[in-house]
Amino acid sequence: MKRILTLAASLLIAGATAAASSADPYAGPDKPALPASTFKWDASRTAMVVIDPQIDFMSPKGASWALVGESVTEQKLVPHLLQLFAATKRAGIPVAISPHYYYPHDHKWKFAAPIETAQHQLHMFDRHGALTLDGFRGSGADFMPEFKQYIEDGETIIAAPHKLYGPQSNDLMLQLRKQGIDKIILTGMASNLCVESHLREFLERGFEVVVVRDAVAGPKLPDGDGYSSALVNFRYIANAVMTTDQVLKLIDKK
Repeated sequence: MKRILTLAASLLIAGATAAASSADPYAGPDKPALPASTFKWDASRTAMVVIDPQIDFMSPKGASWALVGESVTEQKLVPHLLQLFAATKRAGIPVAISPHYYYPHDHKWKFAAPIETAQHQLHMFDRHGALTLDGFRGSGADFMPEFKQYIEDGETIIAAPHKLYGPQSNDLMLQLRKQGIDKIILTGMASNLCVESHLREFLERGFEVVVVRDAVAGPKLPDGDGYSSALVNFRYIANAVMTTDQVLKLIDKK
């Protein structure tokens, strides 16, 4: 009898877990083993960083939609970013963009990893050159039209382009340090590539980072779910992992 009761209890728990999983397949554990976040909000030292808010990554018209569209849609990425853009601008919190551009000479690299090769084959983020905007407006490398009112307001920091995944090859860190920033609200694309790489570099440089879990998205391929894999690492190494609603509440209370 004891074994039967134990089995029944196990099945009930499994059923409840499955139900929760179907409601949110990316939900965190009910009883996490990791210590709770110690992150403290301070708007005066905080900036929002948006990685690759570009047509090729976030629009159904973009070159990578077949790779990332499912995740972008699931996470309601564009609506959530619009909410965050509006809230940070309203609160006077700095916003920085870390864009991704490829110029003709970048296509002459002698070697590349698989995802780099895929990006080049898809002509993601392609521009005609570093010193020209010829063909840029409305291209896959351009910013999402929905975001332009916030990005092109004369206040947003637009860093030099990063080339692979992290900010080591652009001036994002310098721009943020010069503004006295040491806390980051991290958003954008793609979760297991550029977002995770930016996160790791920020942490190594002494920043505190909150990843907004439903303001990022990633590729979902037979090779693996990039969003899911990144979310595990976010829980382990970010100072906090929050939803858009949670961050909006922090911004509103200042």
